[in-house]
Amino acid sequence: MMVKITTGRVVLALSAALTLGLGAAAAGLVPVAASTGHWKITDWFLHWTMQNSARTYSAVQTPKVIRDDTGLVSAAGHFRQSCQVCHGAPGEEPSPVMQAATPPAPNLAKTAGHYTDRELFWIIRHGVKFTGMPAWAGKSRADEIRRMVGFVRRLPTMTPRQYRALTRPIAGAPLPQCAGCHGVDGKGRAQPDIPIIAGQDAAYMLRALQAYKSGKRASAVMQTAAAGLDEAQMKAAVTYYARLPGLSHGPVTDRHAIVAKGLPEAQLPACAQCHAPGKAAPVITGQRAAYLAERLRQWRGEDTVIDAHKPQDPMAVIARRIPEEALDDLAESLAAPTGQTATGTTMP
Repeated sequence: MMVKITTGRVVLALSAALTLGLGAAAAGLVPVAASTGHWKITDWFLHWTMQNSARTYSAVQTPKVIRDDTGLVSAAGHFRQSCQVCHGAPGEEPSPVMQAATPPAPNLAKTAGHYTDRELFWIIRHGVKFTGMPAWAGKSRADEIRRMVGFVRRLPTMTPRQYRALTRPIAGAPLPQCAGCHGVDGKGRAQPDIPIIAGQDAAYMLRALQAYKSGKRASAVMQTAAAGLDEAQMKAAVTYYARLPGLSHGPVTDRHAIVAKGLPEAQLPACAQCHAPGKAAPVITGQRAAYLAERLRQWRGEDTVIDAHKPQDPMAVIARRIPEEALDDLAESLAAPTGQTATGTTMP
């Protein structure tokens, strides 16, 4: 007997299937236990879908520059604190508790090569739904994500000794988790992305840590570091670093016109107007030039975002008014007179 397929019968069949599916879900019959895992075809389909999605969206939702290989210390430190427990690391096994998730986090030393730099950037920034992979805590901090892409790219060839050299706690400071990146001397282990905090104003550093902990200030790296600190630990850390020799508390140098006078025609105030002794702004005289230039560029935001959609806080607005060709010279004019360099740490 021939069954004639009509529009009505198709709609009826689809409605019946939908009703059956909703009924099963309402009755709690759909298994969601992580202990049961996925069928192989389900696992393949979800992974295939994720890879296709990352490939498509990364082509249109990533900035021009998506990788930075110079900030290994901060990226490795954040990886140790936030990622190692799930993914493992060179010489470090992942937590068996986290590996009981469905799906379990992959060994990045083995799987990173399956993705392009652009796809890695997109995945790290946005995370992956229906897995334990979160979005980057400070999505506006493309600089941090670029450094993490560079770090993940090193994992396949990184030895346990190299990983320990990048992430080992350093004794001699009140909080080893601070010294891991900032060093016992507060000079950032000569890393271009880590600021010199030796000699920085203690009150400013305390406000910064409090803002990171509350989420008012964006940085996945610093928000993670500050989350585990109580008020007493914060005060101990900032007091220790503020007393070290480093940044200069004298008037900012006037070697650059923008420092002393700004650009009145662009409504750009002088740096010295806020960054001066007795002001609430941080001390920048003697800061690492590479760090200052990078932070100014980060505040400017991505070229693909129109100005109206970018942050409107004072430093973001000021950074966008500084001519691009003047950024590096401006940073150099404020750089450390003692010869601090922006050279990266060489792995042993």
